Amino acid sequence: MKDTNYDLIVVGSSFASTFFLKKYLGKAPASARVLVLERGHLYPHPERVKEMRGEQTPYAALNPNYTDTFVNKSAGDKAWRFSIGFGGSSNCWVGCTPRFLPNDFRMKQRYGIAQDWPVGYDTLDPYYDEAETIMSISGPDDTPFPRKGAYPQPPHLFTSVDKLLHQKYGNLYINQPTARARTPVGSRNMCCVSSTCTLCPVNAKFTIENAGMGVYEDPRVELRYGAQVHHLTLAGNQARQVHFVQDGKEHQATADAFALGANAIFNAHILLNSGDANPHTGKGIGEQIGMQVSVYLDKLACVGGSTYVPANGYMLYDGDHRRDHAACLIESSNAPFVRMERGKWRDMAIFRMVFEELPHAHNYVAPSADRTKPEVHFQGPSAYVQKGIANMKQKLPGLFSCLPVEKIEFSDPLPTESHILGTTRMSSDPKAGVVDKHLIHHQYRNLFVLGSGSFTTYTPANPTLTLSALSLYAADQAF
Repeated sequence: MKDTNYDLIVVGSSFASTFFLKKYLGKAPASARVLVLERGHLYPHPERVKEMRGEQTPYAALNPNYTDTFVNKSAGDKAWRFSIGFGGSSNCWVGCTPRFLPNDFRMKQRYGIAQDWPVGYDTLDPYYDEAETIMSISGPDDTPFPRKGAYPQPPHLFTSVDKLLHQKYGNLYINQPTARARTPVGSRNMCCVSSTCTLCPVNAKFTIENAGMGVYEDPRVELRYGAQVHHLTLAGNQARQVHFVQDGKEHQATADAFALGANAIFNAHILLNSGDANPHTGKGIGEQIGMQVSVYLDKLACVGGSTYVPANGYMLYDGDHRRDHAACLIESSNAPFVRMERGKWRDMAIFRMVFEELPHAHNYVAPSADRTKPEVHFQGPSAYVQKGIANMKQKLPGLFSCLPVEKIEFSDPLPTESHILGTTRMSSDPKAGVVDKHLIHHQYRNLFVLGSGSFTTYTPANPTLTLSALSLYAADQAF
């Protein structure tokens, strides 16, 4: 390390960390010293593509398989999917970036469910704008959430099926806002519609690597790879020191402020290893529940569309039904498929139904015998979600009545949505959560806990845009 004492130490190089640093560096003096501790290593996009093609690359062995980094004690086939390495899960996300709806932040006030967020839509609105500009988001002019002005990029094209649903439902069925480029921008090409978005072969999807944000090139920032943080020294209501392993050796560093930017599993685990006694730390881990729906059509081919997920449907999302059962966000799919019947090869539409979930204390992260490996305990979808699924199955035939439907088939719930939420939730009352509205720990007032672990409730909308906006907001308000 260049120093052992810093103005700010950040754990991870994820969306949350990078957007936080983007705002911090824009306000910090030229003399600021920042240390970023990244557990993984840079795995350049061209090398990832080589591996996908079956070619040899020396980078393939640098980062551990994510499944080896924690102990999964979840029920059934529940999976928790993420990526380790520089840029975190920006390397494996699909690039869907809808905003939350205003009512997502006030579930208790509007529907008597769970807790309200300590921050609201209007507060985050300018930070949503900023994050969308940085990511060069493609999206439509008319949306079900308030938005001023146009998206940076024009919307992706609908499929033939999407056009019919948009014609019927207007701004409740829209071109999906997405970080998959509609037109080339910077080092990113336009979306190739290959539906292999977890590793975009043409680098169209926004990632921390291709972002051009200038964060890790800033001379004030020291980035250390292969540095796994396992705990902090906490004393006198302050974080004092970070402890990490690098190249098999123990290291420590001090700072005036700290920011945990790992995912919701590891942020909580670091706090628990550090002796954080907040009863909510690690509790409530969850994510949305997804399932696939196949709609067989009579003499209507599902063709067109300029990206993998061309549209979002909000017909089952917001409303008083959320008092009783989960909201559902509809995603249309443009993945290559063939209906195995002669003359009907493309007469089918594929949708993904994504349901919100509520935090429950019986789902939690805990330490294990290995201080580097957390345990994840999850009991399965709640009754709230199960009622939402039942409602969707009942309502969907009517909602799709504008289509020539032959039959509808429903999959079982999918093992993961790859969105790890909760464990360090925001709250206005220190007795009800882990961090405040600025993502500062309620007790340790120089410690930020970033990312989707801070989400008070688990809306059906994809979390990445919101967690990035929250990081911009937190750094803007605190420094």
